[in-house]
Amino acid sequence: MRILLALVAALSLAGQTMTFEEYQPKTGLVVPGKAVTRAKIPFIDVHGHPRGMMSAEKFEQLVREMDGINMRGMVNLDGRWGDRLKQTVELVRAKYPGRFVVFANLDFANIDAPEWTAKAVKQLEADVKNGASGLKIYKNLGMDLKDTRGNRVRTDDPRFDAVWAACGRLKIPVLIHTGEPRQFFEPADKNNERWLELKEYPSRARPRDKYPSWETVMGEQHRVFEKHKGTIFINAHLGWMGGDLAELGRLLDKMPNVYTEIGAVLAELGRQPRFARQWFLRYQDRVMFGKDSYNPVEYHTYFRVLESSDEYFDYYRRRHAFWKMYGLDLPDEVLKKLYYKNALRVIPGFDAKLFAVKP
Repeated sequence: MRILLALVAALSLAGQTMTFEEYQPKTGLVVPGKAVTRAKIPFIDVHGHPRGMMSAEKFEQLVREMDGINMRGMVNLDGRWGDRLKQTVELVRAKYPGRFVVFANLDFANIDAPEWTAKAVKQLEADVKNGASGLKIYKNLGMDLKDTRGNRVRTDDPRFDAVWAACGRLKIPVLIHTGEPRQFFEPADKNNERWLELKEYPSRARPRDKYPSWETVMGEQHRVFEKHKGTIFINAHLGWMGGDLAELGRLLDKMPNVYTEIGAVLAELGRQPRFARQWFLRYQDRVMFGKDSYNPVEYHTYFRVLESSDEYFDYYRRRHAFWKMYGLDLPDEVLKKLYYKNALRVIPGFDAKLFAVKP
């Protein structure tokens, strides 16, 4: 904090007015490297939220943008349920069969009703019959979702056991986003490396007087994985363990029914290129490509981190990382698994011929 105050004072003395949040220095370091604007291998984004782009008016624009970056497939995680899901599936199958798949979601309304679980399973079965390729669980479960008495609904609540089991029986994966980055649960003080983000977006903080600990939230999720070994889970955002890949590796070693994906956590990988590269080589069969929020230009940084050996380049959002990125230079065979092969093995509905790579 003393350093920050000294910086502000120095700028004031120089006759400038600038806050710490505005400070964005341009590096004087000149290193080889260039932007990577198109993936070298066709890829599937398993963590897609193309909100606003799935309408009849904008759908063709979405496909053109995907073609431009070599994205051959996308999972739309916002399928909802019932008629809405059915209509979305019909749209993508009519226009581009085998290129898009749609995941269903759960309706938590009346979750305290005795018949909620049976209705949820029945709806999921109908959604799969209508073309759903998986189930997406949003982060409200385990954190903000409350029952009628105001109690937090835990991720490992027994009301969901039949749902997880149904996914295994129906042979569809569950892509589950539980919790937030560990730093959001910690005090927003001088030791928190995401202090700037929490200062700019204070609503992202998860204080102890309103939320359980990060360890509690993650533990509930891991118990679900372990209890339902016959169900495939895709642990979103590297399970918020991108900053401790060794621990994530231990989780994957322990639970063979668990996969993961890299949506919104590229900044963690790009600052530890040597160890992250070793980790990808070891767990190459368990990781998928994901982006999360849809923005075609932001994919370029993913390609550069994964494919190049470039050094010291910018991440695409300052609030996620004030540090620079470094390329992992992953081998092509690992990239193929990350980009599409693992997804094809786990997620039904894609046309594998669309992702064939010529020798």
